[in-house]
Amino acid sequence: MKYSRRVRQQAARSSSLPVREEIRVLEASAEPCTNRSGYGWLVLAAILGLTMLLASGNASAATEETANGCPATFNHKMKQLHSSKVLDLCEVSAGKPVLLINTASHCGFTKQFGDLQAIHDKYKDKGLVVIGVASNSFNQEAKTEEEAARICKKNFGVSFTMLAPVPVRGDEAHPLFREVAAQSVTPKWNFYKYLLNADGQVVESWSSITVPDDEDLLQVL
Repeated sequence: MKYSRRVRQQAARSSSLPVREEIRVLEASAEPCTNRSGYGWLVLAAILGLTMLLASGNASAATEETANGCPATFNHKMKQLHSSKVLDLCEVSAGKPVLLINTASHCGFTKQFGDLQAIHDKYKDKGLVVIGVASNSFNQEAKTEEEAARICKKNFGVSFTMLAPVPVRGDEAHPLFREVAAQSVTPKWNFYKYLLNADGQVVESWSSITVPDDEDLLQVL
C-alpha cells in the first residue's frame, strides 16, 4: 500500500514514535494482502472502512458548531494570562485558522516564544491566530502568572494571545486540549503545537522540537 509523500514527511518530522509505528504496521499488514486471494482484499477493505468511519466521526465532532456558528472546539471561555479578563475563544479565533501551543516559562523550549512571535508577526494580517496556553502540567511553569507574563512578554516580546495556566493532559485536562488530543495527540511535553483550520479541525501537529515552517502554515491560509 502506498502512502502520500505528505504523510511520510509528517511522520519523519514528528518525534511521536507511535505515529511512525502505526504507519509501519499498517503498511506491513497491508502488503501481504496484495498477493492473496479475494479474502485478503476483503480484510483490507474492512480495515480501511473502519479507519474512514473513525476519521469521519472525529471530523464531525470537530465541525459541530454552536448556535452562533463557532466551531465547538473553540466554544470555551478562558482567562487571559495575568489579567482578570476572561476571553471567549470564539471571538479570539474569529472564524480564522489557529496555531495553538501549550507553553511553560522554565523549559528548555521556552526560547520558542521568539519563534512563535515571529510567526504571529508574519501571518497575523493573513488570517492566522496564535494562541499560547500556559500550563504547569510538566512542572515547569512560573509560580505566578505575573512572572509567566513577564518572561514571555518582556523577554520575548510576545504580543499574541496568552491564556492563564490550565492542565493540558490527563483526567484534569482542559476541554480544549481534550478535543485536540482526540483529533491528534496529547501533549507529551511543553510547546506542542496544533494547527487548526477555521472549522476547528486539527490539520497538523508538532512536538516540542519542531517549529512550523511557511509551507506548513500556508496550507490553512
